[in-house]
Amino acid sequence: MDVRTYIEENRDGFLSALKEWLAIPSISADPEHHDDVRGSARWLADHLTATGFPTVEVWETPGLPAVFAEWPAVDPDAPTVLVYGHHDVQPVDPVEAWDTDPFTPTERGTSLFARGASDDKGQVLFHALGVRAALAASGADAPPVTLKFLVEGEEESGSVHFADLMRANRDRLACDVVVISDTTMWAADTPSMCVGMRGVTDVEISLYGPDRDLHSGSFGGAVPNPLQAMSGLLAALHDDDDRVAVPGFYDGVVEADAEERELIARLPFDEKEWLATAASTATWGEKGYSTLERVWLRPTAEINGMWGGHTGAGGKTIVPRSAHAKISFRLVPGQEPLEIQARVRAFVEARVPAGLRAELEFGGGVRACASDLSSTALKAARAAMERAFGVPVLFTREGGSGPEADIADILQAPLVFVAVGLDEDRIHAPNEKVEVPLLLKGAESVAYLWEELGGGV
Repeated sequence: MDVRTYIEENRDGFLSALKEWLAIPSISADPEHHDDVRGSARWLADHLTATGFPTVEVWETPGLPAVFAEWPAVDPDAPTVLVYGHHDVQPVDPVEAWDTDPFTPTERGTSLFARGASDDKGQVLFHALGVRAALAASGADAPPVTLKFLVEGEEESGSVHFADLMRANRDRLACDVVVISDTTMWAADTPSMCVGMRGVTDVEISLYGPDRDLHSGSFGGAVPNPLQAMSGLLAALHDDDDRVAVPGFYDGVVEADAEERELIARLPFDEKEWLATAASTATWGEKGYSTLERVWLRPTAEINGMWGGHTGAGGKTIVPRSAHAKISFRLVPGQEPLEIQARVRAFVEARVPAGLRAELEFGGGVRACASDLSSTALKAARAAMERAFGVPVLFTREGGSGPEADIADILQAPLVFVAVGLDEDRIHAPNEKVEVPLLLKGAESVAYLWEELGGGV
């Protein structure tokens, strides 16, 4: 039996299992659902055991549990592949915006609607179907590579304990390549591989002046105004080419090569359609880059909010005592969150007028990651997807952020993204869904991938 036939014949069993898992409301951000997250981990552990993994364990953390599984290859010298995903899901608010109950999986046409259908339970589970398909096609009792799964339970609430979990279990997680299925493709008829994700850090800036609001007739124009100073500071964030003007911000940035930029240019991108999705009438950004390159390849500084002084009805003629702003910075490979924070602090402090005091409160930081386009593992994954989809596979990146950089650094292994989600899957939003035919293509892709990698990474 070949891989595709096995997957087609086992489609219904796969969907039945997925629906059972999706019915568990494993919302990690909500303490009332923490028992459900633990139940989700137990469900996955039982399913992987039934799949055939000889080692399956639920790994506890100070927060919520992850699931580890391992299936050694027959050949002890075969490469080792770690599959990463997560079994927790986003909250469902506003629940009234859902057309169906978010934890009652519902099929409509080729779509399966439920929270977690695309992000990330559906994309985790196709790996279990894929390994069974690979074994059915080869007639072997074990996969051609040693397979390890690590499926965390806190990704949707910041992966706060995940790095420590990996460090504590570094020896057991040792691998030659990490396969991640928690991203999207360009379109159902234009399969693609994500080859990078941006990092992020953020700051809240507060400028304080007088101890109280002052009468603008008596003091205006004679003492520094925190809101005016904040406005100037924020305006200075970008230069005339719309580049971030923080000194040293671009130091170390790893530029995308010509091959990747050419592959991005080949994507069937409709800027007018994209603008409609963005509810905007114009694009904006760093000169010399296309819209997709700005979203995927370039670092940014985005003013998320600013406030201070009087914002209620009517006038109030004051010099306000304080001004505040929130800024987030999307980062690319070569930028370290802590270094960016230090440069932002220096940028702000250099622009605070005498008589005002600045306070900066930084959030955490997530580092960017990128795949090596020349790596054997990435080439194998691309070949496997092209074999499954029957068309060339292009490259994309993602503008968002996740724990992938920590995975690559702690495990010292290259990342390969094999995923079949779509932007229109509405992840994190009401009416999340996944396309069932794409999940089956995902299973087929990884079945071929284990074969491709079995020859060596």
